Amino acid sequence: MALLSPEAVQEKLKQLHGWKLDGKEIVREFSFADFVQALNFVNAVGEKAEAAGHHPDIDIRYNKVKLALISHDSGGLTERDFRMAAAVNEIPTKN
Repeated sequence: MALLSPEAVQEKLKQLHGWKLDGKEIVREFSFADFVQALNFVNAVGEKAEAAGHHPDIDIRYNKVKLALISHDSGGLTERDFRMAAAVNEIPTKN
């Protein structure tokens, strides 16, 4: 899959609530009321990731979850990363 230009990445980030560029990845942090809610969210992310065949790096620390997306096989950000981020944004995150 083709890498996105830096300008395209910035334009796509404007349309994607909560995500930011961190080096070559896009990242978003989520906070929850407790560990159980954080785990439920991670499981929902896992289902979407399996369906898409594209998996974020996940860091979970009690009630905080950080997701990072990059297309490792392409060496940077592609449309696939932004599609996955948009899918994650559809997951309810009640606190």
